[in-house]
Amino acid sequence: MTDSRAIDGTVTTTPARRVLSKQAVRLMLYAQLIVLDCVAVISGFSLAGLIRGQAWISPAGINLGYLLIPLYALLALNRNAYTIDVLGSLAESVRRSLTALFMAMLIILMFGFFFQAGSLISRLEFSAGIIASGGFLAAARLSFHYFTRNRTEEGLTDELLIVDGVEYKGQYHGYVINARTEGLEPDLHNPSMLHRLAAYLYGFDRVIVACPVERQYDWALLLKGSNIRGEILLPESNTVGALGLSEYHGNDTLVVSRGPLSMANRAKKRVLDLSITVPSLILLSPLFLAVAIAIKLESPGPVFFRQKRVGRSNQQFDILKFRSMRAELCDANGDQSTVRDDERITRVGAFIRRTSIDELPQLINVLRGDMSLVGPRPHALGSLAGDKLFWEVNRRYWVRHALKPGITGLAQIRGYRGSTLRKEDLEKRLSADLEYLHGWRLWRDISILFTTAKVLMHRNAY
Repeated sequence: MTDSRAIDGTVTTTPARRVLSKQAVRLMLYAQLIVLDCVAVISGFSLAGLIRGQAWISPAGINLGYLLIPLYALLALNRNAYTIDVLGSLAESVRRSLTALFMAMLIILMFGFFFQAGSLISRLEFSAGIIASGGFLAAARLSFHYFTRNRTEEGLTDELLIVDGVEYKGQYHGYVINARTEGLEPDLHNPSMLHRLAAYLYGFDRVIVACPVERQYDWALLLKGSNIRGEILLPESNTVGALGLSEYHGNDTLVVSRGPLSMANRAKKRVLDLSITVPSLILLSPLFLAVAIAIKLESPGPVFFRQKRVGRSNQQFDILKFRSMRAELCDANGDQSTVRDDERITRVGAFIRRTSIDELPQLINVLRGDMSLVGPRPHALGSLAGDKLFWEVNRRYWVRHALKPGITGLAQIRGYRGSTLRKEDLEKRLSADLEYLHGWRLWRDISILFTTAKVLMHRNAY
């Protein structure tokens, strides 16, 4: 369902509940491309088996093509062979797939050398298999490129144009909203407004904002923290931290943000989260039960403490913790930071806070998709650094929300945790969060998880 009305000579379309059709199309195309690649590889090795017989390319009775497929798929994912760039560029599509095949071939040769399996494999057939697979891969990618181009004439991205206080008379494609009509503004001092804006931006791949020059910086900061490709419509530019130039139907734009993770990298991060979270919840269930009983026996009230926190794209969610304070003294807004020897904390609460056990229910948040295992820590709306709210200390604070918040993060393993009594305490955390945001790697997440074990019990945990 949509609501349409005329504004400034254009039509505003506000989605009530949009179906993420183009994202779904991209996922389907990636799946088809993976299957096509696998068929190309096994076809190449099956063809090579005709040279001297299947036995010479099938040590232990298994065709090397079948061993190569999972290795190729992993390397192709790592080389970004299944991304929107590949769907749009034939050269990139072929280059990345052949690079992954070449790397897989080197790994197979390395294992063959170490296990002295060279006498079991025909070098001629193996070489023919690689060459044939490469040819089939290139042909498959070529065919798929033209298949995709003909099937997706309207593009592969969902676009949103936000018109804020200016007249826009150009063409538009996709959705258009009038910020003034919808009561939206990039108010960086209003978390509730940012939460509303996040609901409008959710699911879009590209957001273009047409606004007066004096509001460009605020919109730029908002877009940087929204996990999307964000652009400010020219003609006039200013110091908004532009990443490059682009265009929107004949009008120049400044690219001010790009989502920090591609769809493939988001998938990798989610797989890591679930592969650790699900077994952990099962193994820790006796501990969950024991802590719940201890909390109930010491003081009346719920086992879990729920509090609104700022998550990805500045959307709010309810974080879960084991309750460590007396129920009547719990601070739902986070206005009062915990201090050493805090009288609100129970005896059980002091122990679970000191050992970080109180944070374990956030595994449920990870399972639900509100959080990730690794990322910037989510803060309460009323959190103070000194006498100022976090976002009043540094306006770049909102940028850290471009990724899902984490149970642990780069700031935590560097010891930046506990109360923020001074503005400098927040600045250190923000600097670490932005460093993590701009330099994300899957192996860095794994490294942070291992390092977290060393700081579970920390002098600032109280």
